[in-house]
Amino acid sequence: MSEDRNPTPDPAENNAFFPSPYSLSQYTAPKTDFDAVIAKDAYQGPSKVLVIGTEERYMLMQNGKFFSTGNHPVESLLPMHHILEAGFDIEVATITGAPVKFEWWAFPHEDEAVTSAWNKLEQKMKSPKRLSNVIDNELGENSEYVGVLIPGGHGAMLDLPESDSVRSVLDWALENDKIMISLCHGPAAFLAAGYGRDHNPFSGYTMCVFPDDLDAGANIEIGYLPGKMPWALGEALKAEGINIVNDTMSGATYRDRNLLTGDSPLASNALGKLSVEALLERVNA
Repeated sequence: MSEDRNPTPDPAENNAFFPSPYSLSQYTAPKTDFDAVIAKDAYQGPSKVLVIGTEERYMLMQNGKFFSTGNHPVESLLPMHHILEAGFDIEVATITGAPVKFEWWAFPHEDEAVTSAWNKLEQKMKSPKRLSNVIDNELGENSEYVGVLIPGGHGAMLDLPESDSVRSVLDWALENDKIMISLCHGPAAFLAAGYGRDHNPFSGYTMCVFPDDLDAGANIEIGYLPGKMPWALGEALKAEGINIVNDTMSGATYRDRNLLTGDSPLASNALGKLSVEALLERVNA
């Protein structure tokens, strides 16, 4: 195990950094805790899940350094593996249709479940739909989409919270009784529901999210982040009237009505199972 706690330079951008070798030894592994799917081929029909990914790579920290981020591969692909194995299709969209950005340094290359999902979805991740086109052409009362998944990774904080398109998708999901799934830093997207409004419709909901204390403390100390983040996720959600049930990173999940959330990559497997249960419940209602 490397003891180097210095963030690793990203040669693709000036003053940009990946997590330090030490932090990756603590936060990543070649395999996840995936054990089994709970409902293999349980669903056979047209219903599918819309994944909203981030197309942004670099978070500008308060010290002027960039964090090289994106969507976390485990938080993205492990829940998707459960959803795919249950029989639901998945479509991928970003705000402009640009490719989904991944924190590839966190990819568990020996994990068969995550690799399986990536192999099935790679082209959709690289050539996603434009979110506004999905809204115009595929949403509505009779939409085939039964749920929305917003993966984590710090990149979700960059382009999703102030997106009119994300707000429209969340409005549609709430109005049409759809399942909404997110974890770690993905719940930043729920800030979009209140963007440009006096009230966020998620006010009063309870979520699991990645703890602010870790981002402001240990993640900087061990070199996972190259500096203090531009804003704190949990603090912003609480300001919108949203309750956060966790204050640690333990793999916790939580369901509040049709909203399913998890606290970190450690929650990915459990959240995938919870998602399948909720999706099957929805299509069988």
